[in-house]
Amino acid sequence: MNPLTEQGEDSRSPLISPADLATHAGDLPLPRPHTGAELASLLGLLTGPKPRIETVAIGHSRDDASRAAAQAFANAWTARGGRVLTVVDWPETAASWLRPARRLTAETPDAWVIAAAVLGFAQLARRLRQSTDMDPARTVAFSSLNTSRLTALAGPGTLSGLRGASADGGTWDARGAWVTSYPPGGVTA
Repeated sequence: MNPLTEQGEDSRSPLISPADLATHAGDLPLPRPHTGAELASLLGLLTGPKPRIETVAIGHSRDDASRAAAQAFANAWTARGGRVLTVVDWPETAASWLRPARRLTAETPDAWVIAAAVLGFAQLARRLRQSTDMDPARTVAFSSLNTSRLTALAGPGTLSGLRGASADGGTWDARGAWVTSYPPGGVTA
């Protein structure tokens, strides 16, 4: 269980503070349509030499690009023989993020796959870390989350271990407050 919840639900709000929103959320780009290279790279992150991943839970924002990316991933994953346990969506703003957080973690997948806009996922990630056992190191994401503004909005260490694919087929990873990108065929996240 997450250290914030070992003694019961933490009384601190997981919502991003107005000050952090003012500092980090201005002019965040909307998710762009995914690319074939990006989808292939994301699949590669889940099918590499690490322990076999068979089941995934997919989460996505409600914008068209995120929906399409989530659907493309689900189609590619099941075509490879993998299983999708659940698909969960969320709005960019919400009074509470507990419902989508619990739905995304209700079953225990081998990995989570995220296609989302930065602000909504940062809010959800804060709730996931506070109230669930979701592990960012078992989570991969599309290129829309490849920004250090995500880690700043989510908070210190909230997404450390998150990996993802870039539009050009490269990869990226989040460590602490930093997001590092790697070229296609280079070091993989």
